[in-house]
Amino acid sequence: QVLLVESGGGLVQAGGSLRLSCAASGRTFSRHAAGWFRQAPGKQREFVAAISWNDLSTGYADSVRGRFTISRDNAKNTVYLQMNSLKTEDTAVYYCAAARLLGVILPANDYDYWGQGTQVTVSS
Repeated sequence: QVLLVESGGGLVQAGGSLRLSCAASGRTFSRHAAGWFRQAPGKQREFVAAISWNDLSTGYADSVRGRFTISRDNAKNTVYLQMNSLKTEDTAVYYCAAARLLGVILPANDYDYWGQGTQVTVSS
């Protein structure tokens, strides 16, 4: 069992930056792929970024590539999402997820564990 708790969300102006953190419990988290998803009001949950278990491979949605960076520190059981050059359309609840797989995982249905989410609001 893996429990995930996100933090770092908040209100930021367009063009600003935020770093989200996802703290995981469970001794086997280092053997899980991880990812970030987001859901804006009235929209479906969408993929943002993913990272392999060993931090060697990453994947990004086209809408965030070049602005967001996913990383992980397995010694701290934590996954990060650095968000730069934020836009108003990045406003959403951001969710961390973990999968009992090792590679870069994009489909939400392939993830086994989810956090409760953290709100990110970007103002114009």
